[in-house]
Amino acid sequence: MKTAPEPAASAYGRLELIRNKKRPTVNDYIPMIFRSFTELHGDRHYGDDPAIIAGVAMFSGIPVTVIAQVKGRDVNENKRSNFAMPHPEGYRKALRLAKQAEKFRRPVICLIDTPGAFCGIEAEKRGQGEAIAKNLMEFMTLRTPIVSVVLGEGGSGGALALAVCDELMLLENALYSVISPRGFASILWKDPARETEAAELMKITAEDLLGFGVCERIIPESAGGAHNDPQLTAKNISDCLYESIQRHIKTDVGVLLKNRYEKFRKIGMFSFVQK
Repeated sequence: MKTAPEPAASAYGRLELIRNKKRPTVNDYIPMIFRSFTELHGDRHYGDDPAIIAGVAMFSGIPVTVIAQVKGRDVNENKRSNFAMPHPEGYRKALRLAKQAEKFRRPVICLIDTPGAFCGIEAEKRGQGEAIAKNLMEFMTLRTPIVSVVLGEGGSGGALALAVCDELMLLENALYSVISPRGFASILWKDPARETEAAELMKITAEDLLGFGVCERIIPESAGGAHNDPQLTAKNISDCLYESIQRHIKTDVGVLLKNRYEKFRKIGMFSFVQK
């Protein structure tokens, strides 16, 4: 079922909303949505990555695996989570937990909020590209339901690594894009100051993505943005997750995988109409 709220702010206006320091993060949502969350650490190769929090929880009586990107509210929180830019060990941790979920037939819930994967030398040395690519490959054939929600920023491969799923949802002010508007403007026009113009051209709002078939649902936020009533926004997320998970856990695994594959194969398809 596709639902969309009334058109709200411009793309750039939404970018400002999701960068609001009061906007709820996964550290707010996890306690409001899940019960008995137990965090699990490490990728069993290098170490732990605080940019991704992952663990097992109860959701409306259903055991689930939660994988979430951590955005901080202040400089200290952002330093701890590397400004929500995961290293390869974060993606390997996510994959480890997803494979564990597959073993025990737990649905996987991914909460996405990142400007993109970390692109520093250390990350490249430890195989950033390979870690993201392996997630894309393994999540596509994971034999358990996967539902992903973009809470704020969904940037590039750093977001896509957790967005290969059976159903992708966006909060109404969230953005999902191959690159940030500032990066777009810097590359296309060599002028990052044209960020506002770029945001409107890129078609990265929840309504745009619903129309393109990239996402399946838009989750309403509280009036004026999620920060104005985090409890209401969390309830909206919870309601949509519950409906989706109930539907997908009843689907035959073979059908689930076929639908997941076709969902991604159709993205970007177009045809010419000859007049």
